[in-house]
Amino acid sequence: MKRVLVVEDDETIARAVRDRLAAEGFDVQVAGDGESAMTAYGRAEPDLVILDRLLPGLDGLEVCRRMQAARPVPVLMLTALGEETDVLVGLGVGADDYIAKPFSMRELVARIHALLRRVERAAQLAAEDTVIRVGEVEIDTAARRVFVGGQEAQLTRTEFDLLRRLAERPGQVFERDRLLSDVWGFSEAAATRTVDSHVRALRRKLGPDVVRTVHGVGYALVRR
Repeated sequence: MKRVLVVEDDETIARAVRDRLAAEGFDVQVAGDGESAMTAYGRAEPDLVILDRLLPGLDGLEVCRRMQAARPVPVLMLTALGEETDVLVGLGVGADDYIAKPFSMRELVARIHALLRRVERAAQLAAEDTVIRVGEVEIDTAARRVFVGGQEAQLTRTEFDLLRRLAERPGQVFERDRLLSDVWGFSEAAATRTVDSHVRALRRKLGPDVVRTVHGVGYALVRR
């Protein structure tokens, strides 16, 4: 049974998420603020964290940062903030994915299952001792490390998986919905902004010209 920690200060939302996930077969714990979230995290060692962006005391960004420093864990961030900058900041501190409020329970459950599948798949791929080089970008798939011009770039789990998928066929244009299916494990037209946000995060960490946009189609890793 997978353990999920839900960190949400709105009791109505927290209760609804807890009940739905419990019905899906998860072992669920709930924390209502940042400090209690860190306590529960250390005690329960969850397999996945659902984390509200706005919390009393320690906010969601600081909680995510501390969790990833203590023991890396998949984090799905809940946000009521629509600004892309806020999403990128969340991804930058270690969140693997995000979903904006209000959200459907069906979509939330789909995102959780997809993220857990990616974690299991990443563990399988880590057994393969492979290094992919595209221009100045070097991807060590076993160690899950990325270097650009010899300097290591710190990527989140999802950013790494997205980069790896693009690097498997450098120069090829991947449609957004295909990337959603291949990397995130689901495909919904309304979720393509998730791909856009992660590509922007990659550009910020690897350089603005590493991933090429083909307007109206998708993205390709630049081959140099």
